[in-house]
Amino acid sequence: MSRVSVVGSLHLDILVEAPRLPAIDETLAGRAWSQKCGGKGGNQAVAAARFGAQVAMGGRIGDDDFGKTLLANLQTAGVDVSCIGTDAAAGSGMSVAIQDAGGEYGAVIVSGANLAIDAAAIERDWTSLWRADVLMLQNEVPDAVNLAAAKAAHTAGARVMLNAAPAKVLPAALLELVDILVVNRVEAGQMIGQPIHAPDDVARAATALHRPRQHLVITMGRDGLYLAAPDGSASLQRAFSVKTRSAHGAGDCFCGALAAQLAFGDDLAVACRFAQAAAALFVAASPDEQAVLSADLVQAFLKQAERTA
Repeated sequence: MSRVSVVGSLHLDILVEAPRLPAIDETLAGRAWSQKCGGKGGNQAVAAARFGAQVAMGGRIGDDDFGKTLLANLQTAGVDVSCIGTDAAAGSGMSVAIQDAGGEYGAVIVSGANLAIDAAAIERDWTSLWRADVLMLQNEVPDAVNLAAAKAAHTAGARVMLNAAPAKVLPAALLELVDILVVNRVEAGQMIGQPIHAPDDVARAATALHRPRQHLVITMGRDGLYLAAPDGSASLQRAFSVKTRSAHGAGDCFCGALAAQLAFGDDLAVACRFAQAAAALFVAASPDEQAVLSADLVQAFLKQAERTA
């Protein structure tokens, strides 16, 4: 059984559907709203479990209804929640996302209890998390928490995967412990201080972000992904052509699927191809269909794609 541990954020997302994103000072009439369990950590943990991995998560929720909902969602997905604490003072994390008619979205996050994780205590208190094949991190908890988790997992022999989202300047000590860095092209551009518009821009960003002994994955949506190996060699993997229903959560689906396949022992390029297929199915699916995505459905999609290529 492949083992994936996740240290990260838990947010309850309020998703508002609107014809477009509002302008500053504008009040825009929306079509509908819905509630969804989120946070990059929680989303990626659920996705990794959905695609067959044995998943455990470390995080923090508030002592409130949002927290109860978030915890129940993880348990329903089969995620081990024994390392998720409850904060009596800080509220659970939440976000408000606006999704436009084309399926694109923007969001505002209020992190709450996610910022109250005690970095000094997790190495001792979350020992079960470090016995994993892959540890998955994101940028929605304090850097000190990610650094403590990466040190503990690295010492125990786990591969450390960081989805550096949202983009920000990262501590060099953390980057030294990261085996696989995953960013999308917007985040890559933000990290190097230059926007990415063309394939040459992606290659330039990869050169700037590349570190010895580290794999780099830059996802580009419909344009595929750019994969750079520790020795500096690079390849471009094409995307699957699907009709996008909603892009909300696609990056987390990709990361969870990638971590699961790496934990199963797949080569990174093969794992990325599986993750691309999982994300393609995800963006084309309804919420009910997203909830039942599985490794079998992804493998069937890959076989069909091979036959029609």
